[in-house]
Amino acid sequence: MGLPASLRRGLLVFMIVGLAFLYIPLLLVVLNSFNSSRTFGFPPTGLTLEWWQKAAHSSGAMSALGTSVLAGVFAMVIALVLGSLAAFAVQRFQFFGRSTISFLVVLPITLPGIVTGIALNASFMSVGAQLGIATVIIGHATFCIVIVFNNVQARLRRMGSSLEEASSDLGASGWQTFWFVTFPGIRGALIAGALLAFALSFDEIVVTTFTAGPDVQTLPLWIFGNLFRPNQAPVVNVVAAVLTIVAIVPVWLAQRFSGDSVSSRV
Repeated sequence: MGLPASLRRGLLVFMIVGLAFLYIPLLLVVLNSFNSSRTFGFPPTGLTLEWWQKAAHSSGAMSALGTSVLAGVFAMVIALVLGSLAAFAVQRFQFFGRSTISFLVVLPITLPGIVTGIALNASFMSVGAQLGIATVIIGHATFCIVIVFNNVQARLRRMGSSLEEASSDLGASGWQTFWFVTFPGIRGALIAGALLAFALSFDEIVVTTFTAGPDVQTLPLWIFGNLFRPNQAPVVNVVAAVLTIVAIVPVWLAQRFSGDSVSSRV
């Protein structure tokens, strides 16, 4: 029995309002990047590509972009390896404390970013580590691991173990079973987890603030540092628009590659 027409219309209205609430601010950021005015005023007084040209020639923005990409790639690789191994251990083996291990792996993503940042900063200081790009990568990996873990574990649970057991019964070795049976089944989840991990690392600012040294500046940190400088405001709009687009692409690709509902940071 279908829903009444009035209820369907009501749900449609609520959906449109919700999407507008989420995406109109993002659209305003993109629109302001073409605003000929140096302020954040709306509506735009005119349209121009001048700020995009200046952003392309901004050494600070380009350097920060490279740092964000570097940190994102390395955090993604660490998360892909450790998150996948943890997912296999929890989902494919029975051992004492398995549920506790699963809880501890997922816990970092539920903590406020400022708590994680302070804890990491104190840990690095206690061992005499110098804050820099390496500490930023480690900090980002702490919550990126959860994304990969959740995606791979969900796919392993969905696959079950019957095909792997059948492969072993037919004489395949452990590596053969993995490469020809398990890996094709989890490939989409691995790609989705990696893309989401990169996206989270790329736009992270709270943890980065506590783990980056004075000589390290990611793109979000550059935006925050230049946000209230009148001469840089139009360029900040452009960089924010680019950051928005770059963050959307991995999430869209992750949904394309993964058959499961992909996770996002709370």
